[in-house]
Amino acid sequence: MKNLKKPLALLLGFALLLSLAACGQGDDKAAAVTDCGIINEEEFGGVYIDLTIEEFNALGFAYGDSVDVAFSNGYKLNGIPYYNGYYAQTGDPLVVAYPGYPHVKVSICNGDSLWKIAALTESDTATITLAEHGVYSDIQNARDLHYENDRSRYASDAEFANFRSVRTTGIRENTLFRSASPCDNRFNRAPFVDTLIRQAGVKCILNLSDNEEKIQGYIGAQDFASAYFLSLYKEGNVIPLALNMNYSSAEFRAKVAEGFEQMLEHDGPYLVHCTEGKDRTGFVCALLEALCGASYEEIAADYMITYDNYYHITKETDAARYDILVENLLDPILRSIVGSNTDLASADLAEGAARLLLDAGMTEAQVEALRAKLGA
Repeated sequence: MKNLKKPLALLLGFALLLSLAACGQGDDKAAAVTDCGIINEEEFGGVYIDLTIEEFNALGFAYGDSVDVAFSNGYKLNGIPYYNGYYAQTGDPLVVAYPGYPHVKVSICNGDSLWKIAALTESDTATITLAEHGVYSDIQNARDLHYENDRSRYASDAEFANFRSVRTTGIRENTLFRSASPCDNRFNRAPFVDTLIRQAGVKCILNLSDNEEKIQGYIGAQDFASAYFLSLYKEGNVIPLALNMNYSSAEFRAKVAEGFEQMLEHDGPYLVHCTEGKDRTGFVCALLEALCGASYEEIAADYMITYDNYYHITKETDAARYDILVENLLDPILRSIVGSNTDLASADLAEGAARLLLDAGMTEAQVEALRAKLGA
């Protein structure tokens, strides 16, 4: 075996060089990739660069750098961040190497399709060059968070499943729950969520992440073990919305309004979930909490329980990181709801939430009925 190691290493290195040959490399002075093929990533509206994360980083790019992106049709993005997660402000462009992605991607964070904005075609190419090392390293370091998928590393099933009852002003106890997915078991949490929602007596599920095809795929998987979810699904008590991440878009909000309208046809208790119960769930729960009269402080406290569950970040244990997360994640959500840059602590969040739903297609009677379904 020892005699094989050197040839194998040479072979792997040669394979990497071949994979990069399709995309020209820049000079030795700075990381660069030129005229690389691109792929339309349709689910979230991004543009894949036809290089793996490992290949891209091997060229000298590092998380927290700023980069310039130029497409062959003339569309350019200058000085944008390169992160290993969606750490940019909502609506801002970034290059992202999200763990598990097959390629590096250029995207608008929680925004519209960059493929459409840039009017790209499959025949176009991309050139990415390093602008400056480490410009965004403070954000990268604060938000570079990872969690374990091993139940034994968590204090309880509820913490592992990111499961809890929403207990903010205007929402009855044990009426609205939130969690990770009870059907998508890619992170080993679905069976735990399934047990918890059965114990809580959940009768209706608002599934933010999946469509019917995906749900059928989960049910047919060998590791599917969510019998209670399956019973609700067969009874027509699962509402799949298949939301993207662009919560500012009219399409996203119309889908949310349609989901709430369908909720009115079902009795609670209700569960809201996406894949991790973090981003899309965070928006929808913040919207419902605001609608029912919760304060900014209450919404922030509930939102950040997720970051305690997954990453053990609290105001007491890591105040700096806690504040950055609230400022970069929750505050943009609430500003998109109230539609202004006013002080969130004093903004009329309930009015903003109601106006959002009315603009998205709900009637005043439906909005009041939704409040009644959730509130005392």
